[in-house]
Amino acid sequence: MSGRILVVEDDDRLADYIAHGLTEQNYTVDRATNGRDGLFLATDSEFDAVILDRMLPGMDGLAVLKAMRAAEVATPVIILSALGDTDHRVEGLTAGADDYLGKPFSFAELLARVHALQRRSTGAAQAQAQVLRCGDLELDRLTRQVRRGARKIVTQPREFRLLEYLMLHAGEVVTRTMLLEAVWDYHFDPGTNVIDVHISRLRRKIDDGEGGDLLHTVRGAGYRLAAD
Repeated sequence: MSGRILVVEDDDRLADYIAHGLTEQNYTVDRATNGRDGLFLATDSEFDAVILDRMLPGMDGLAVLKAMRAAEVATPVIILSALGDTDHRVEGLTAGADDYLGKPFSFAELLARVHALQRRSTGAAQAQAQVLRCGDLELDRLTRQVRRGARKIVTQPREFRLLEYLMLHAGEVVTRTMLLEAVWDYHFDPGTNVIDVHISRLRRKIDDGEGGDLLHTVRGAGYRLAAD
């Protein structure tokens, strides 16, 4: 993944460590060393995420966070803090944080949490989109038309719902249980091969005769729609 991250941290050594790691992962990093500068940057520019120290000079992290939310800035925020007990975590999350990471922490864990917030934000935007895309596959939720490249694909209502769900979760492994609940409204296993039948039909429609397969079976786990 990549994107633009704001790091608000007054410990120069820690900020350097975080910024270096993020830059190696192809992120662009902006930095602030106090709460007031951090708030100005967070409300003046667009970021994919803000990494915000709780204890900051001038204006503490919770005050920055509350001011951001009051200004209707919805950028995902991860709070970093040495105050890692349950009460402090709840306080941070209640103030509008999307995640809370106690110090000390590993960079790998911080990076994983940044990625999770980005996936969540992308998924939320995708859920509102009229047209979904995966590679050269396109699904229009308003007209209910499906195309792969210039080829029009005719789908039955259940196939359309199945493909729509897979496209909303493109790149992710979707389990059989998820499909049963989201596409068939089953909250139990009916003990049939209904998913296999529909996946097989859908795969023939979108992949047969094409240069590369989009719908993949992940053995023992589920299915994945991806253009890789």
